[in-house]
Amino acid sequence: MDSNFSNNMAQPPQGGSGMAIASMVLGIVSLVLSCCIPYVPFICALIGVILAAVSLSKKLPGKGMAIAGLVCSIISLIPAVLLVIGYFSLTSMF
Repeated sequence: MDSNFSNNMAQPPQGGSGMAIASMVLGIVSLVLSCCIPYVPFICALIGVILAAVSLSKKLPGKGMAIAGLVCSIISLIPAVLLVIGYFSLTSMF
């Protein structure tokens, strides 16, 4: 056998973009659910922001997906925070 062939097969697998994908999925889920359910999108968006920040800071592959997850998570945090503030302000009035 050729020695180059065996050397190419012995390379360790490259790291995946799992955190970036998870960040993007959580960002999209929190964006879709932000108008319907008050607490779930807030939690999903916070986890999405954390995963995107870790993925971007470690310079893992999937930079575009991490940025998309970060943007979707931040955008979905706005209505989620407003719903939570509105809920607590309404419950404190009664």
